[in-house]
Parts: sequence; C-alpha cells; structure tokens
Amino acid sequence: MSDELRRIVAIDDPYLLLREVTTRLADAQQEVTELARLRRRVVQDLHAQGLSYAQIAAKAGLSRGRIHQIRHTGPAPEGAFLGRGSVTVATPLRRDDERGRTVVAVDDVSSGKRLEELARSYGLDVTSEHVPVTGAIDLDRDGLVVVCGPRMSQEMWDTYAQDPVLAWEQAEDGPWTVVDRKTGLVHRSGQDIAPARSYDVGYLGRLPRPDGRGTLLAIAGIHTQGSLGVVHLLTNDLNTLWGQVGDQRFSTLVGVEYDPDTSEPLSAELLCPLYRHDEETSV
Repeated sequence: MSDELRRIVAIDDPYLLLREVTTRLADAQQEVTELARLRRRVVQDLHAQGLSYAQIAAKAGLSRGRIHQIRHTGPAPEGAFLGRGSVTVATPLRRDDERGRTVVAVDDVSSGKRLEELARSYGLDVTSEHVPVTGAIDLDRDGLVVVCGPRMSQEMWDTYAQDPVLAWEQAEDGPWTVVDRKTGLVHRSGQDIAPARSYDVGYLGRLPRPDGRGTLLAIAGIHTQGSLGVVHLLTNDLNTLWGQVGDQRFSTLVGVEYDPDTSEPLSAELLCPLYRHDEETSV
C-alpha cells in the first residue's frame, strides 16, 4: 500500500474521505491512461526500428501475444501531441462594439468543439475556457491549447514572438500577414488580396510558456477560417505531425481553401516545413 493510499484510508471524516477518494481515482485514471499510451509508444518505436514482436517480447520478458496486444490497443501515442492526461482548450471572446456586448465567433466555437472532440478521442480529459476580451490569460499551465491570434491578447503576442522562424506582421497596406524569416515569403489571406478568394492562412506551433517550465499549443488564423483549417489538419493528420515533431517545440503554416458560405475547410495543406525550434536559430 502506498503512502498516499494509507493517508486516504486513515481519514475519519466520511465527506472528506469521499472527496479525496474521488479526486485520487480521477488522478489515477489519468496516470493509467498515460502509462498505457507510453507503453504502446515504446512498442511501436521498437517495432519501427526493425525489431519483431517476438524479439521485443523476449527482451521485455513478456509474451509475444501481450506485446502484439499492446501494439494495437489502448490510447494512441499521437494523442500526446495535444497534451498528457488532461488538456484545456481556450478560445477567444470578442467585443461587439455596435451592440456593446461580448460575443463569440461561430468559427472559434467550431474550432474549440472540434479540438475538444479530438482530445477526447485520444483518452484525454478536456476542459474549456475563453480568452477574455482583455486578452489576459494564464499561460503557465500544463495542457493548454490556445486558439487565439496575437492581436487579441498581449500574452499571446509575447508568446508568438518567441518563434524563431515565423513572425506575425502587419503589412504596409493594413492587413496582417505571417512572414517566414527563413524563406522571406510573406503569407497573406485570400480575403486581403484582389481579387479576393476563399483562402486563409493558419498558424500551428508548440511554443514556450512565459515561466519557461513547459509549452503550450498555439493555433491562429489570419482570419477565423485559418484556425478552422488548422483544426481540420490536426483531425485528419495528427499521426503524421506527431511522427515528425513529437512533443518538441515547432511551428508551421497551413493553407486553407474553404467554402465561402459556411467557412468549412475544403482542403488544408502545409505551406512550409514543420520548423523544429531546437534546430533553428534566429534568421
């Protein structure tokens, strides 16, 4: 019996005991899920290196059938791209100056809900919250997925500024763009060119937290359709993204063709490599 279990068992107050047991069970379930995810990842990695299931089983002291079962059951390793154990999905509130009230954009709601569904499909616990209209948000927390551009939050502006390759800049003629410092390319939304077209650019990156003790996943579009396109890419190609960058810091851009009537993504593709920040220097 662990020390923590002994502590809980010794509680006399039945209400405190009930609360402590419930909390511990939730924490334990998260640990079990993440351990199972890690175990499956190790087996997949070893198999990808050329080892047979029989060889892995022999070296690990397990049966071949057990190794094969681990490889094909349990939470998929790529779920760790979004977070471990639990994630919080934050989407922005906006100010409607004409009506003097706070609103949410339909596309932001869709992005948030789809991210929540994606995280739950990988066995992650999910909570949601909003970035207030002031832009103030505590980024020094584990498991954050923030759908918010730099214009709407000073905290996020400072976070995006840590990217060594991709930079948000306002063009001389007004619209916001994303500049690839490595190639010199300036990426614009189709809404901001003439003739206009149903095309937007989304940003996806894992960036350092202000306290330097972890990272957060940042998603933003030049317009809201760009964010939806990033979520579309994550939903359909998370395994590939995980295979290329794992849980390391990175950033990339996504080009999104969308239905002009619904804003629904019709296609989403990478516009640049997945820039791993540990391999990049300021350019």
